[in-house]
Amino acid sequence: MKKLPARLLALFSLLTVEVAVVGGVFIGAALFFFFLVRVVFVEHSVQFDTWAFQRMDALRVAWPGLDPLVSGLTFFASLPFLVLAGAGIPLLLRARGHRREALEVFCAVAGAALLNQVLKTHFHRLRPSSALLFQPGMSFPSGHAMIGLALYGCLAWMLWRHRRHPAWAALLVLFALLIGLTRVYLHVHYATDVAAGFAGGLFWLILLRAALRFWWREKQVIK
Repeated sequence: MKKLPARLLALFSLLTVEVAVVGGVFIGAALFFFFLVRVVFVEHSVQFDTWAFQRMDALRVAWPGLDPLVSGLTFFASLPFLVLAGAGIPLLLRARGHRREALEVFCAVAGAALLNQVLKTHFHRLRPSSALLFQPGMSFPSGHAMIGLALYGCLAWMLWRHRRHPAWAALLVLFALLIGLTRVYLHVHYATDVAAGFAGGLFWLILLRAALRFWWREKQVIK
């Protein structure tokens, strides 16, 4: 019984402003994802998707030189690149003595990829018929958006956490968002697919970070 107040104090010490903010973002990402599910699969609304395609088509007409840039950007969340980055970056981090960071990056990419495939199989939404290039697989949620945000968001969080290059951290997040937009530009995903991918990637990142933090804390207690 004497240990109970100490345990409660330790628990409340974890309830910092940072935890509250992250928890709010976590819940918000989950609610937003389910809101998109309702819009797409219950209400069958295409208003937002149609509007987004129209804006991207207008951009393509106004700036035809964007096509090579968009094709280049979208590669940085493609399957070949993600396999290379998901294995290569952890190996590099581990070689430099950052074992925890290596595990975090690997789990961010691998877990997001697995979760994305489970969600795509469950929702089974076909890709847009107006796609400018062939892409296999299902559409909802976007893998480029979800796994890309998981990878670049994880790297950005590491830079921010270690108080190094915060501007680079912001640029990494912006880069992930731009990659998601390229999928709408190319008509290989609906805008709701991309938005759901961002929400799913953010949800997974926060869940992973909380799980790893709890695991490492438990390992320290055991030692």
